[in-house]
Amino acid sequence: MSAAEDLDPRSSLYAWLAHDLRLYRQRHGLTGERLGKIIGCVRSHVANIEAGRARIDMKQAKILDELWNTGGHFQTLLFYAETAHDPDWLRSYSQHEAAASVIRIYQGQIIPPPLQTEGYMRALLTESDAKDVERAIQARMARQEAILTRPSPPYVWILMDEDSITSLIGGQQVMRSQLGYLLEVGVLPHISVRIIPKSAGAHLGLDGPFRLITVRDRQIGYVGARRGGRLIEGPTEIAEIAVDYERIGFKALSEDATRARIGELEATK
Repeated sequence: MSAAEDLDPRSSLYAWLAHDLRLYRQRHGLTGERLGKIIGCVRSHVANIEAGRARIDMKQAKILDELWNTGGHFQTLLFYAETAHDPDWLRSYSQHEAAASVIRIYQGQIIPPPLQTEGYMRALLTESDAKDVERAIQARMARQEAILTRPSPPYVWILMDEDSITSLIGGQQVMRSQLGYLLEVGVLPHISVRIIPKSAGAHLGLDGPFRLITVRDRQIGYVGARRGGRLIEGPTEIAEIAVDYERIGFKALSEDATRARIGELEATK
């Protein structure tokens, strides 16, 4: 069974899109090569779309709707896929993250996963809905390794609220180790950690955590939520997230001031 045949259209709206693209193509007797010429891509890219490894854009969705007179079927599906919660978001996000050249993260009350120690992860996951805490830790550690230790690692630029370093997650020892790790990785040339002090007051990040990932020649956003999140690929919303990140950054401490503040807290643990 091929990857396209194995794709479950009920798993996400993007999977439904991929399934229907293959269904309509076969129903109308088109080869992948022929359809690729119509929507402006090569045959292998059509295969990747149908397997769920790549996605169509709104321009291509419009071409498909006009080609097959669907009444806007593909455009409507793509609209909701781009704006709704995707239950398969973590797999898609992890794939993008592993190939990223730049990862921008805003996080509020906790230290973001790429810079968490194992003890800090365990403290958080123990209080979560994770059915298998150890397996969840292993998965996070693998993602972290894929980001930080691979050849030519991505730039990782992190903005986080001061609450993330003052909260006592896991106890004194766990937090001391976590703060020490932040100081250790914070001097690496591809890592930037900056704190938004409590004195900064209100800022755009208070609406929730988000990430902006650069993968080759495009950007992908992720907006977090308590029980999941959604990926964002629409250029308008991506541009808005990029502006939000910059505006939050205006209120953050410098890298040196951030290290000084973390060092002060580490000394008290």
